[in-house]
Amino acid sequence: MARNSVRELLDAHALSICGEAEDGEQALDRVKALKPDLVLLDINMPVMNGIQAAFEIRRISPATKILFLTVRECTPEAEAAVRLLGVQGFVNKSMAGTELIPALKRLLQTEA
Repeated sequence: MARNSVRELLDAHALSICGEAEDGEQALDRVKALKPDLVLLDINMPVMNGIQAAFEIRRISPATKILFLTVRECTPEAEAAVRLLGVQGFVNKSMAGTELIPALKRLLQTEA
């Protein structure tokens, strides 16, 4: 699922997007500046992959929830990141149309 499609899906469900990033390094900069409640990360990003970015996000913003959106099935590395970094889970891009919004809403509801 392309970034524009994800944006349209989130907009259609009234989920606000406070920032976007082209790569893992930009994602870190956005988290520092915007302090989001939740970050949606692709595992396969240029410059710094999603697992590395999740590690850094967890370090600089421990309360920020992290959800991986990935093209691949959950790899051993991603499973380890989920466990060790406290990542809240992952959604396969092929299932994003049906699984992404419920996963995001579930994570955001735990905020209240």
